Amino acid sequence: MTGQEFSSAAYLDMELLRFTTAGSVDDGKSTLIGRLLYDSKSIFEDQLEAVKKASILKGSEYINLALLTDGLRAEREQGITIDVAYRYFATPKRKFIIADTPGHTQYTRNMVTGASTANATIVLIDVRNGVTEQTCRHTYIAHLLGIPHLIVCINKMDLAGYSREPYESIRSAMTEFTAQLGFRDLQYVPISALAGDNVVEASENMPWYEGGTLMQILENVDIASDHNFTDARFPVQCVIRPMSDEYHDYRAYAGRVAGGVFAKGDEVIVLPSGLRSRVKSVDFFTASLEKAFPPMSVTLSLEDDIDISRGDMIVKPDQMPLAGQDHEVMLCWFNPKPLRTGARYILRHATSEVRALIKQIHYKVNVNTLEHVGGCTELNMNDIACVGLKTTRALYYDPYRRNRISGSLILIDEATHETVAAGMILCT
Repeated sequence: MTGQEFSSAAYLDMELLRFTTAGSVDDGKSTLIGRLLYDSKSIFEDQLEAVKKASILKGSEYINLALLTDGLRAEREQGITIDVAYRYFATPKRKFIIADTPGHTQYTRNMVTGASTANATIVLIDVRNGVTEQTCRHTYIAHLLGIPHLIVCINKMDLAGYSREPYESIRSAMTEFTAQLGFRDLQYVPISALAGDNVVEASENMPWYEGGTLMQILENVDIASDHNFTDARFPVQCVIRPMSDEYHDYRAYAGRVAGGVFAKGDEVIVLPSGLRSRVKSVDFFTASLEKAFPPMSVTLSLEDDIDISRGDMIVKPDQMPLAGQDHEVMLCWFNPKPLRTGARYILRHATSEVRALIKQIHYKVNVNTLEHVGGCTELNMNDIACVGLKTTRALYYDPYRRNRISGSLILIDEATHETVAAGMILCT
């Protein structure tokens, strides 16, 4: 795994941080991830040998760490990242899942996909180019997706002589831009992904920088409060009815806790039926738990025999979600075929599925200037817009800013079954 010995039990109990990288083309995202994996000893010997050979074939004088993530043939040929590449590693402090997302404008939808479940986003900026339109675009998308932790890495400091002045200039410009977005946690670090400065090991070339390395920041960023532990939400994924004689009376409901805390004895309401009961047990595999909270996947059994099926939501009486059929949604459009008003789609929200009609496009967002552009009748691929839609039956939801799970949705083309958009429900 990492050059460190972890017991399987200790590894399973470690906290998991999901983070994504973003930035303009050639800002060094893939190289940075390669450096994180290499310096944290998270690369198998055969992987490293393959990268060495590929680097020689490409005429590189050094190990091209970007090849660890640019795995598709088209990516290697073009020298760019096209699809989202996921990598996994661990240190003694934390487990990590990295999503390396494309930098090109035409792959904005790929970034939305990769960042949708992230706790943190690393935005890379080439110190020679400063804050670009793509920097603003990716930072805005991170804000739109409700990612609470933003780490701005000013990269290629070796090409600027490790000078403090360009770093401070970029930091000032980014601070001014992000002030309009309101990130809860914003940190800056000057790095050289190629040389390894301030990635895993502290740099001796920048004594003026007094902060931690990128790895130290990732290991210590506080994600305990990222989940909503107030509003109890349990979307039912499936009903558990064992066929064996030993458990023929067992009936429970499997799913992932999307918010709040569920404990034995808690009074609950099942939506949309409105029927009430109490939690009889909280089960995880063969173990019985006292309580469950986000993001745990468990099964709940209730004291009463209630008709419950996939798509229902179990909540608490004093923490009811919003309900309605008319919604304002921020959409990122994924499909080459434009979205038009009056179009109908399948809408998936948590574990439920309904039909939806696009009523109106309120405005598009110019993500470079944050300007709202009105008078739109269609959306093209990678457009981000505020859209009004109506569902065939009520959704039980929270505003996305309050709960990223119960406040998000996707749209699916009825004919092709392609996912055509991801959406965040605004408070209506």
